[in-house]
Amino acid sequence: MRIEESERVSASRNHLVFAYYVTGHGFGHATRVVEVVRNLILAGHDVHVVTGAPDFVFTSEIQSPRLFIRKVLLDCGAVQADALTVDRLASLEKYSETAVKPRDSILATETQWLHSIKADLVVSDVVPVACRAAADAGIRSVCVTNFSWDFIYAEYVMAAGYHHRSIVWQIAEDYSHCEFLIRLPGYCPMPAFRDVIDVPLVVRRLHKSRKEVRKELGISNHVKLVILNFGGQPSGWKLKEEYLPSGWLCLVCGASDSQELPPNFIKLAKDAYTPDLIAASDCMLGKIGYGTCSEALAYKLPFVFVRRDYFNEEPFLRNMLEYYQSGVEMIRRDLLTGHWKPYLERAVSLKPCYEGGVNGGEVAAHILQETAIGKNYTSDKLSGSRRLRDAIVLGYQLQRVAGRDISIPEWYANAENELSKSTGSPVAHTNEDGLPTSAWTGDFEILHGDLQGLSDTTSFLKSLLELDSVYDSEKNTEKLQMREHKAAAGLFNWEEDIFVTRAPGRLDVMGGIADYSGSLVLQMPIREACHVAVQRNHPSKHRLWKHAEARQNAKGQGPTPVLQIVSYGSELSNRGPTFDMDLSDFMEGNQPISYEKARKYFAQDPSQKWAAYVAGSILVLMRELGVRFEDSISMLVSSAVPEGKGVSSSASVEVASMSAVAAAHGLNISPRDMALLCQKVENHIVGAPCGVMDQMTSVCGEANKLLAMVCQPAEVIGLVEIPSHIRFWGIDSGIRHSVGGADYGSVRIGAFMGRKMIKSMASAILSRSLPSINGSILDELEDYGSELLKNESSLDYLCNLSPHRYEALYHKMLPESILGEAFLEKYVDHNDAVTVIDQKRTYMVRAPAKHPIYENFRVKAFKALLSSATSDEQLTALGELLYQCHYSYSACGLGTDGTDRLVHLVQEKQHSKSSKSHDGTLYGAKITGGGSGGTVCVIGRNCLRSSQQIIEIQQKYKGATGYLPFIFEGSSPGASKFGYLRIRRRLSFC
Repeated sequence: MRIEESERVSASRNHLVFAYYVTGHGFGHATRVVEVVRNLILAGHDVHVVTGAPDFVFTSEIQSPRLFIRKVLLDCGAVQADALTVDRLASLEKYSETAVKPRDSILATETQWLHSIKADLVVSDVVPVACRAAADAGIRSVCVTNFSWDFIYAEYVMAAGYHHRSIVWQIAEDYSHCEFLIRLPGYCPMPAFRDVIDVPLVVRRLHKSRKEVRKELGISNHVKLVILNFGGQPSGWKLKEEYLPSGWLCLVCGASDSQELPPNFIKLAKDAYTPDLIAASDCMLGKIGYGTCSEALAYKLPFVFVRRDYFNEEPFLRNMLEYYQSGVEMIRRDLLTGHWKPYLERAVSLKPCYEGGVNGGEVAAHILQETAIGKNYTSDKLSGSRRLRDAIVLGYQLQRVAGRDISIPEWYANAENELSKSTGSPVAHTNEDGLPTSAWTGDFEILHGDLQGLSDTTSFLKSLLELDSVYDSEKNTEKLQMREHKAAAGLFNWEEDIFVTRAPGRLDVMGGIADYSGSLVLQMPIREACHVAVQRNHPSKHRLWKHAEARQNAKGQGPTPVLQIVSYGSELSNRGPTFDMDLSDFMEGNQPISYEKARKYFAQDPSQKWAAYVAGSILVLMRELGVRFEDSISMLVSSAVPEGKGVSSSASVEVASMSAVAAAHGLNISPRDMALLCQKVENHIVGAPCGVMDQMTSVCGEANKLLAMVCQPAEVIGLVEIPSHIRFWGIDSGIRHSVGGADYGSVRIGAFMGRKMIKSMASAILSRSLPSINGSILDELEDYGSELLKNESSLDYLCNLSPHRYEALYHKMLPESILGEAFLEKYVDHNDAVTVIDQKRTYMVRAPAKHPIYENFRVKAFKALLSSATSDEQLTALGELLYQCHYSYSACGLGTDGTDRLVHLVQEKQHSKSSKSHDGTLYGAKITGGGSGGTVCVIGRNCLRSSQQIIEIQQKYKGATGYLPFIFEGSSPGASKFGYLRIRRRLSFC
């Protein structure tokens, strides 16, 4: 049912008494309750507000003897670890302490109190037990809200376990006692309520005009003004003058008395009337909540918002903001580091377009008054279909991929219209695959696939749209960048399908270089990813670059298949932005050329060697799967995974490239096989001796989970949930990492040498040709376990040897190092197909062989600890395992001053007095991937203070080295989860 704006509160229709219960979750609920209560009191009624909020929230707006405030807290809402993170388990435990254990006494007390004040109606926003207490007292009840706690807690229960489920069932039962729900815009699914009435936005009224407010503040009308409406600001957070664009001012809500502000920031009084200040500003910066969203929409104020972890009503509110062109998302790191300028400037360019009602408080008060005097507002239509829709969307929420927003279906908002009703929360139109059409202005049809809410994919598609536009030669653009875009603009035939794939880089949490020795590894796909767009065309229809066309004409054979590649970002590294070749160059007679010849082919021109990562996927498909390419191929590569930082930039390019080529040619390749094929590109064509964990993570990873894989050779054993209280970061040392470098290769050779020696020793013990081990005479072969020795004499992977066996039998027998020539003379070969021993070089053996044996044990322990009980000891143990791994890398010669410095800075933070006096935040760090530079992985508590400390480390590192590290945070789905998009440009007809 929809109540129109014209239905207002009439003058007193009897003197009524309302009991209004307000949840303990933040001020937002209390501020919207104020507006409803104000209208009830204006109509001559008494209102008893039951709340834990400060009195001034109500009394600053309502000065009336009809307002009674009772300070009682009957629910706790969501417990926040900090200003941006909800602690799911703590929320359930606190609710249990607050509302479940004392439930009987609460019901008895509230029933007696309701009788004592002679309440005519109980109103709840949105305290569950209030509805049950009203039923026990024989009084009707109504809820007013945009979400309910059964919806919020349901997902927490999914993470916390079955023993908290009864909380959600009880809350839903309590809500079912209420008469109906007055539902506010931006609503979440709430299937527990039998009937629903939609009302306009509930917004506090303005007391003063924009001009009056600015005059009082001494701010002229032309000055850009942002209001920082951010409750629970991080302790120690220092706002700086340079955070704002030149000439801007910032009003700061909730600043502490001791907080010092720069001259362009203005501290507001604690009881300042926020709506007036919001309406007088040009944009708002803060956290998403009903109060901030509704007032931003009502006053047409652009809202720069920061997401909150596990704040489950957020997607619905954000959806409403974006629909009305009022929202700009800021990432958390940019909030803390003060990188505000681009967001604020983007915000003031928006044109918010909300034109709906803003008198929801008045409308809701009218409904409550009429209900209290006996009017029946229940719908004459059954609510089964609405409750089913809510239940379905709730199911979506509970099953969604971690780290990915719930995709709110179009029908969820439109179904009300289908039933001759109207909706309280509009949703942007989407196509059949769920793509918001408003984002594409009719230019692209997405024929297959799903954007999955990934903003980087949206940006990539927008960059494709711009390609065929005419580039102004007078623009101040770098020549190489101009060349990239001009080449890309002529790459595709817009009348044909284009296939788009996406593959992320990875953060090596545990395992690293032990992958090639068969270790268990734990890898997290990062937020940064590579996108590749591919199109296949008949050679006669292919748009060739001029030099490629001239090359074909010179051969005099007519059109033949050609591969053309454009790589964005060539100006950031010393490489050419384009590459092309005749696909016939990959053939020798009727067979594909060898990998060795391909490696030499791509090495001819150092500026185009990068093409091996992309074009190499085509040759691997030809050699391994027998694919023959009869059409020309155009490829555009755009990677946001930084090169040389040890986060698998090469694997992301290989995976995205091969996935795109496979999709364009209808090849169905399993995720595991895709990763192994991509590894062949890197091992055999690029010539880098990497293991398979990078490619496997880029293909098979899932957002906010660790991919657990045993590299023997590539067996994914599952996905490990990252507990909500734990977070991983990557900090780049600025020292370029390369798995093609000498250090990585020599350590790998040393490990394989060690394996060969251990096998030889085990065989010698079995044949009794070794007289002694560690000074002991072998009187009994059984003392050393003949079955174990047999296994060790045919050891496939070093990681299948346990640490205690290694220490007992082999550690002292292995040499610290050996000359390549001496090793080959005694052992002939080290049995590694992707490395070659240099006879004149000395290789470390003991440390490279020991590392994977112990690393495999550390990774298993780490995986087990992740699922243990949440405690400071758990985090300390996890961090210690990272530190041990780091120093083991160093023993192999793979450490650097930069990565050691970053690990030391983490240790400083961990052992500082402030960390010891409070719960610790950072717990461990290690070098990642192939070592010798690159990125350090850090583990810490998932809270705002940890993010601040990461930034402090970044700044300290810059102060010591002059280099500002790149910080990796966040996660995204692997290529297999993403699949592919098949898109086509819409043709315009005049």
